[in-house]
Amino acid sequence: MVRYLSKKITIYLVTFVVAVTLNWVIPRLVPGDPITSLLARFSGLEGGREILQSYFVQTFGLNQSLWSQYLGFWRSLFMGDLGLSITRFPAPVMDIIKNAIVYDFVILLPSIVLSWIVGNKFGAVSGVNKKADNLMMPVFYFLTSSPYFWFALVVSYIFGIVLGIFPISHAYSATLSPGWNWTFLSDFLMHWFMPFITMFLVQLGGWAIGMRNMIIYETNTNYSKYMESLGASKKLIRNYGFRNGVLPQVTGLAVSLGTIISGGVLTQVVFAYPGLGYTMVQAIKQSDYFLIQGCFLFLIMMVLAANFIVDIVYMMIDPRVRHSYSEEA
Repeated sequence: MVRYLSKKITIYLVTFVVAVTLNWVIPRLVPGDPITSLLARFSGLEGGREILQSYFVQTFGLNQSLWSQYLGFWRSLFMGDLGLSITRFPAPVMDIIKNAIVYDFVILLPSIVLSWIVGNKFGAVSGVNKKADNLMMPVFYFLTSSPYFWFALVVSYIFGIVLGIFPISHAYSATLSPGWNWTFLSDFLMHWFMPFITMFLVQLGGWAIGMRNMIIYETNTNYSKYMESLGASKKLIRNYGFRNGVLPQVTGLAVSLGTIISGGVLTQVVFAYPGLGYTMVQAIKQSDYFLIQGCFLFLIMMVLAANFIVDIVYMMIDPRVRHSYSEEA
């Protein structure tokens, strides 16, 4: 167990360093000058433009060599300092991310967990029931083949514009202030529903198809036929098939987490939902190096942390993995 954890932690640390380095390099390769964008806010101070430009260049450390900037980035990172946002100066990047990451969790966590659970249940039913399979499989294929941004537009058009049930953008109405009261919470849920249902439904199709195929495979294996010859009930055989079929689905969850989170970014952009993804896209448009780095850093950490948790869960639910590492120890 300890050896397994140490090996996994080493792999994730190396991945983290490489990903964060790329995160630091790529924004600096994007065309555009963030200081020029910032100076546009002070257009009335023509006489002091050079002084302001020199001040901001030194404040953000852009007058240093790239190597010095890179080392300074890691030093600040270990101290929990992600710098100041260029376009929202003088707001600290960490404060902006703290406000944005809440919206990621309220969309991503329920959509990932519920789509995985419901999709596996529906897939299991589809795998053992021919009539249900004929009805549900076209729906599953449609859902899993739908791009997140396209499905978000469809949901927005139907529920937001045609039916007019839900608001089509932002996390809550501009006339309200966040608070623990029913007026705000009900308004928040109305804005939350369409981004959530988009993420939930697109993911559900893939999980359902995967489980349906696994159930069909498991119920036709030798052990299933042997159990049937011994007089085991179909329900018992299906239960064993479901337990074995869940294992590849857990692996699939780990593999697809990056795609799911990137889908969350696209969904947030469509609904102007102020999570990390939407904040990062706005920062990219304005060449805000430090805000881009901060947002992407937290997205990297979310993907790596989620994968690590899934790896541990997989070891706990699959006795073969536990046994192999016990023997190595």
